[in-house]
Amino acid sequence: MANVLSPEMSVHQGASPSSRNYLPALLSLAVLYFMLGFITCLNDTLIPYFKEGFTLSYTESSLVQFYFFAVYGIFSIPAGRIVSRIGFRKGMVTGFLVAAAGALLFYPAALLHAYYLFLAALFIVAVGIVFMQVSANPYIVVLGRPETASSRMNMIQSVGSVGTIVAPLFGAAVILPGMAAGGSSAVKYPYAGIALLLVVISAVLWRMKLPEVRPVEEGQAEGGSALGFRNLKLGALAIFFYVGAEVAVGSFLTNYIADTLAITEQEANRYVSFYWGAMLIGRLLGVGVLRVVRPERMLVINGLAAIALIVVSMTSSGPLAVWSLISVGLCNSVMFAIIFSLSVNGVGKHITQASGILSTAISGGAVIVVLQGWLIDSASWATAFIIPILCYAYIVFYGIEECKPRRSGLAKSV
Repeated sequence: MANVLSPEMSVHQGASPSSRNYLPALLSLAVLYFMLGFITCLNDTLIPYFKEGFTLSYTESSLVQFYFFAVYGIFSIPAGRIVSRIGFRKGMVTGFLVAAAGALLFYPAALLHAYYLFLAALFIVAVGIVFMQVSANPYIVVLGRPETASSRMNMIQSVGSVGTIVAPLFGAAVILPGMAAGGSSAVKYPYAGIALLLVVISAVLWRMKLPEVRPVEEGQAEGGSALGFRNLKLGALAIFFYVGAEVAVGSFLTNYIADTLAITEQEANRYVSFYWGAMLIGRLLGVGVLRVVRPERMLVINGLAAIALIVVSMTSSGPLAVWSLISVGLCNSVMFAIIFSLSVNGVGKHITQASGILSTAISGGAVIVVLQGWLIDSASWATAFIIPILCYAYIVFYGIEECKPRRSGLAKSV
């Protein structure tokens, strides 16, 4: 006997398995992912905004993403330990409240026009998002049949994609027009509103009755640590490189489009919505496709397609260069869901620890984006995009490795 996570084993208030309804839980996760996508993608607007307002280089402006995603490397495993004690629902509520505190700090940072305060605020926002993800990702996996975990996570992340589409449109309409006036006051009220919304969501979530998940002895997982699973260790690296590539492309897309098409940053930022919109389309299609196509094969196909599109963008100009890079979003769409599901395959009761490890790997968004920013400053756009190509090459390797038959399977949740 080994260990699995079984939501049915922790029914509260006498509810029977047949009467259990996961819809409220899935809806709450959808709201969480919308806000997570919106807040994270809004960083793509802050980079050109701060670059202009504080007269920064690409490397300096990339610190927005560095401080945001570095939090994953620092706090994910401690957050996983906390969530394993307080439960998924309380972990999500904690995340919303901490993120609200960080968003509220934007107000004094704007008043003082202090870049370091903005970075501190983003750091706190990211701590909250780490709690959200460490709580939400394993919760999605265990709320249903294990063989449909990739499809289920992909469905919830589709709602998050709506947030990533709205964010650049919101930023172009509300934040970037403030570039002409100088300073940083344009972010005061938008982020104060975000803080208020996060507090309201946390209050609603606190009052909701959601299924609790507890570890039970059963299934196939063995060993005393999640790190004993090879698929998890390789998967953590895949998450590192995937998030790094996604953030590297998205973070500088506004400036890349502005330079390539010779338009303003405000006009270029609207194109970023198509990048994230392509991810939404891919995730919606993926809900069905992942039920008939093996996830690991899909990962290989999408990784190769992403590499091909970046090469086209690097070797062309004008609209072709822009739209081929935007199309990488379609390839990204199902990658995180697939990698996460494959990585926790068979870890059983270690799923919370595994989620912490995988969330730590999201720090790839900090490392890769700074490296790419430095290459843009010191070389060229074409040279800089070699970095995401290498990231996608590893993802292809991971998909090929997972295509090989192995004995362990995803722990059952009944």
